[in-house]
Amino acid sequence: MNIIEVYHRFPSHESCLKHLEKVRWNNRPACPYCASIKSTPMPNELRHHCNDCNTSYSVTVGTIFHKTKLDLQKWFLAISLVLSAKKGLSARQLGRDLEVTKDTAWYMGMRIRKAMSQITDQRLLTGIVEMDETYVGGKPRKGNNDDENTPKHKRGRGTDKIPVVGMVERNGIVKAHVVKKGSLTKMKLSSLVRRNVDTKNTILMTDEYRGYLGIGKFMEHKTINHQFWYVDGNIHANSIESFWAILKCGIIGQYHKVSLEYLPKYIDEFCFRYNNRKNENTDVWNLTIEKALGVCL
Repeated sequence: MNIIEVYHRFPSHESCLKHLEKVRWNNRPACPYCASIKSTPMPNELRHHCNDCNTSYSVTVGTIFHKTKLDLQKWFLAISLVLSAKKGLSARQLGRDLEVTKDTAWYMGMRIRKAMSQITDQRLLTGIVEMDETYVGGKPRKGNNDDENTPKHKRGRGTDKIPVVGMVERNGIVKAHVVKKGSLTKMKLSSLVRRNVDTKNTILMTDEYRGYLGIGKFMEHKTINHQFWYVDGNIHANSIESFWAILKCGIIGQYHKVSLEYLPKYIDEFCFRYNNRKNENTDVWNLTIEKALGVCL
């Protein structure tokens, strides 16, 4: 759903609340504190009073909209803007679009990313799955490494950047996780594969990094040697490389710098958009609202 559709369909804060109540409760309010369905409407405050625990509540309790002071229409518009930005949307740009401060826009963006979390997605990847790791972090400014006493900036697996491991079904969904540098070992990577891949019905494609060598003991595993070629018939890792390109363009081009503390949330955002790339805009927007309300886990 694009911003024009959102604007016309939800012209007011009240219309947004009614939509959330329909999605979360199917218009049958239930107290988020005691789960009682015995309540009395409080029309002037757009809230409900629970007759069992004697507490007032609204549909936003326990959701990403909880305790917000912003009009819900701006939240709905923000979700539409974030979903339509393939390479991400900076807090400053979101702030300009919604006429809110940069800090408010950043807060909204992080709340929306919470609804895009991969934590609740228990699906196992199957079929042909490509796996690879990349490294996220800033590049040194020009001239910073000119001093002979300054350590040279390393590339590849010798870098000090943050490692991210990803797995993608060919023409399917992707899963990506931030890992510690010391976790790129046979044992850790094999464990990561077991948690995210249907090992009995999957062919795993990787490069020849030694950390992947133990995977062939419990599932079919094929490798591509990037020193000589990038495609060998059906053996390649081009799909996961394409996802890394989108991720890095977003982080470098839009966000410029992302701390280790928040990097997993940004990766969730890119995974969510990638996994829903073939769905209609309205369906993805509705799914995001459902996840934001805890209806769809």
